[in-house]
Amino acid sequence: MGENAKSKTHKTHGLIHYANGPSLEEINGTVKVPKGKGFWRTLFAYSGPGALVAVGYMDPGNWSTSITGGQNFQYLLMSTILISSLIAMLLQYMAAKLGIVSQMDLAQAIRARTSKSLGFVLWIMTELAIMATDIAEVIGAAIALYLLFHIPLVVAVFITVFDVLLLLLLTKIGFRKIEAIVVALILVILFVFVYQVALSDPNWSGVIMGLVPSAKAFSTSGAVNGITPLSGSLGIIGATVMPHNLYLHSAISQTRQIDHNDEEDVAQTVRFSAWDSNIQLTAAFFVNALLLIMGVAVFKSGAVKDPSFFGLFAALSDTSTLSNGILISVAKTGILSTLFAVALLASGQNSTITGTLTGQVIMEGFVHMKMPLWLRRLVTRLISVIPVLICVAMTSGKSAIAEHQALNTLMNNSQVFLAFALPFSMLPLLMFTDSSLEMGQRFKNSMWVKILGWLSVIGLTFLNLLGMPDSIAAFFGDNASKSELALAHGIAYLLIVGILALLAWTIIEILKGNKRYASQQLELNN
Repeated sequence: MGENAKSKTHKTHGLIHYANGPSLEEINGTVKVPKGKGFWRTLFAYSGPGALVAVGYMDPGNWSTSITGGQNFQYLLMSTILISSLIAMLLQYMAAKLGIVSQMDLAQAIRARTSKSLGFVLWIMTELAIMATDIAEVIGAAIALYLLFHIPLVVAVFITVFDVLLLLLLTKIGFRKIEAIVVALILVILFVFVYQVALSDPNWSGVIMGLVPSAKAFSTSGAVNGITPLSGSLGIIGATVMPHNLYLHSAISQTRQIDHNDEEDVAQTVRFSAWDSNIQLTAAFFVNALLLIMGVAVFKSGAVKDPSFFGLFAALSDTSTLSNGILISVAKTGILSTLFAVALLASGQNSTITGTLTGQVIMEGFVHMKMPLWLRRLVTRLISVIPVLICVAMTSGKSAIAEHQALNTLMNNSQVFLAFALPFSMLPLLMFTDSSLEMGQRFKNSMWVKILGWLSVIGLTFLNLLGMPDSIAAFFGDNASKSELALAHGIAYLLIVGILALLAWTIIEILKGNKRYASQQLELNN
């Protein structure tokens, strides 16, 4: 695809050095795949990258949005989870295809077509989005350690920094084993919620009806506990479709050994990567759906007053909040709440692995800088724990509920950075995969993928911008004054103008870059 596709230029002085080689070079093309074997054996060989991507769709940031969505609106927002998952499948398919066909990840592809200054701006924006998800992981893992082992929160937050040692170990055992560990942790999370929902005996006809899209899911009226169906849907969408997953998938889809001179080999890799991605994202859909069903069926309607992880843990061991006798008898043993905390810890550890890999992808792609994964993890985690520690310190003299609510608010508010960064990954991805110049005639998006892609990108961008005023207002707390709300909306509208201007800059530079590349190709052919 690009003029930089496989150049290998490294200056390896010091921990941080220049890098402009293949995406995630240490693991690029390291996994062998069988030739001429049956469907299932071939699928198994290609399975793994989809699991690392699916982790981002079931991380701690998703949990409270799905459970409170169920508590407030019953099964109404099931359709939002379904639509978000289908859009995710489409976007991740395009991301994997870009990496496989072009041999460049999304960050490299954007940088190859744009200026150094724009590349730097997009790198900073995407780093902020990764740190925002890291804050959710710090909070989730620290709370899980507190709930399971009664470790004080401040100590638990510092312990999360040492997951860098886990990462160091994983880098030594090979990428295929990392994929297997991630799949095992996903199965733990899935088992926990299947078990809890099965005990609750939900209204399955209500669940199925909830999957049918309805305009009510995006209504601005009918608020429950201060949340409208629209803000509930926006929360689910914001926590589901994340920008860093597109960068990650375009990089790790290149871990399989491919003969790029053989078009059929490339086509097979694209096909089986799509199977892998869709199967794993279906698992992520079930996890999120089970979380929403938990909100409806496990707890009595309106019983969960505290939607933070502390509140959910307590509610799972409080017999007065649970919906039926079987759940109550199991809850008395403490197993429901313990399993919830175990799943939370598993989710946080999974996200640690994928977040670090993505950070390396965007750093190399946008600014051509490389550092060891352990150092990368240490730096980003230390930055991410600062707001969490400040939050804990500010509420140390207050009640436990105030501390819990403050941490939950911090986690939810941190997700606003995802709304900034998402259009800047989706739009270039769509432009690149729509183009025969980038993908070749065979691998460019078909007409139906192109139509669905543009509808998804425009729709998600519009909804993210629509939710921006409320997202900024949330920083002022639940009881913001009129002047604070006016200030929040003013900031939001300025940010929206800034995002649209930066989007225009990105599109113009990509179009110019494509035109420049096309003329170079024409000169070479002549």
